[in-house]
Amino acid sequence: MIGSFRRRGCTCKKKKCTCGSKWHYRYHIIDPETGKRKQKETRGFLTKPEAEEEAKKIIADLSQGTYIEEKNITFQEFSAQWIEFYETTGRVKNSTVFLRRSQLKILLSAFGAMRMKDINKLTYQKMLNDMFASGYSKKTISGAHEVGRMIFEKAVELEKIKNNPTHYAVIPSQQETIEDLEKSEVPRYLEKSELLHFLKVAKTLGEPSDYPIFLLLSYSGMRSGEALALKWSDINELNCTISVTKTLFREVNNYQKYTLQTPKTKSSKRVIDVDQSLIKVLESHKRRQNSLKMEKRKTYHDEDFVFTSDNFPGYPITAVRLIKRMETLLKKADLPPLTPHSLRHTHTSLLAEAGVSLDTIMDRLGHKSDTTTKGIYLHVTKELKKEASQKFAKLMGDL
Repeated sequence: MIGSFRRRGCTCKKKKCTCGSKWHYRYHIIDPETGKRKQKETRGFLTKPEAEEEAKKIIADLSQGTYIEEKNITFQEFSAQWIEFYETTGRVKNSTVFLRRSQLKILLSAFGAMRMKDINKLTYQKMLNDMFASGYSKKTISGAHEVGRMIFEKAVELEKIKNNPTHYAVIPSQQETIEDLEKSEVPRYLEKSELLHFLKVAKTLGEPSDYPIFLLLSYSGMRSGEALALKWSDINELNCTISVTKTLFREVNNYQKYTLQTPKTKSSKRVIDVDQSLIKVLESHKRRQNSLKMEKRKTYHDEDFVFTSDNFPGYPITAVRLIKRMETLLKKADLPPLTPHSLRHTHTSLLAEAGVSLDTIMDRLGHKSDTTTKGIYLHVTKELKKEASQKFAKLMGDL
């Protein structure tokens, strides 16, 4: 006999127990680590048929060699092992590891000291639902779920648990109404006149590197990280092209601690055609930089970066510094607060206004599909279509 049934703690001694004691199924396994026979027991069941049903599953697993003895390791303990493994595989970027650690904190606050084997599908789904009820965005919930999925998959693979509670989990979201869709807002960007004013302020009232970098972002549509990682070897002055092959990442706001990573996606690696006027501004910026390099030649961090700090000569500018410089210039220009990424949206809107196709814009920006870019494009072209209709009506009215 593989196992036996017993009712633990029964005090009433009746055939039909009324004291509330529970049924258990006791069985034996061979410990894979010691090779010795070990006694195991199921959790308590209210009725014997329930215990018998669980016993059938255990017997089947034991006979088929698929039995897994779930460990008592906690979520906190296993997730610490998982993130270390995830980080040392060498197949993920530092920025991705940084993001996963941030997402993991949410899961730790929910499960923490709970044993991995005690987290079931209902418990896991409740965590996702609670996140939604607390106001977390769909993107944040999806990120936390992605980390949870990877952790529990690894736990099943290593036979710490038998089942993955993340299977069939649903990301909660609010059903959008027609009114919501109609009211959906396009992200803020600068109109042509606003951009010209902003760049003029950057040129006349900004610091020496302000105008070159904000002109580049406006005229190329590059991401901030791509622009900050740019090296002079990436710029072909003769052909007026810029090669985007990397992006800059800093885990902390420290000039001397940075890493260069591959672009965000495969399509992000690209060659951008730019105007000769931009090349001339960059050439002028390079001459000033070379003067600084000679002045600080003993301490200059000479890694060929285009946009560097004056206080930390040669080191690339930080993203935080870029944001603060834009905030300062926007205030001086009396324009609403925006971020450097808004210049990417501005570039999209101006290209759409110039009649450039959506596919060409997407290719220039370095992504296959992006809802925000499509939204801006449709918004601009919709206004142009209205303008064309109005011009046609005026023309016909004058006949």
